[in-house]
Amino acid sequence: MNDNGQNRPSSGSGEHRTEHRSAPRVKVSVPVELFAPGSDVPLRGATSDISESGCYIETMWPFPIGTIFEMTLQVDGTILALGIVVTCHTQVGNGIKFTKMLPEDQEQLRAYVEAAQQTE
Repeated sequence: MNDNGQNRPSSGSGEHRTEHRSAPRVKVSVPVELFAPGSDVPLRGATSDISESGCYIETMWPFPIGTIFEMTLQVDGTILALGIVVTCHTQVGNGIKFTKMLPEDQEQLRAYVEAAQQTE
């Protein structure tokens, strides 16, 4: 089911699901810390996939769409980013879109994703 409670079309139905990502993603587990608004305690987890524009974090207790996080990603060093929850799948996880990142962190992430694509 999608976020509106409707069934998603299967790939064999002739219907196509619209792709919203602006960059290709790679399936890779990257340690992440999320800092929810008003909390000084980080929520630790890992990505199930990542791209230059966002990531998916698996969690049994996902956050509502629109939740904004400060976050750190551990990819060959620490990357700092702001992100917003764009998908919420109950007892599965959240899709997060990066909304702000320093240019040097963007370049580090780009290089990491590019290298990970080479090994897929």
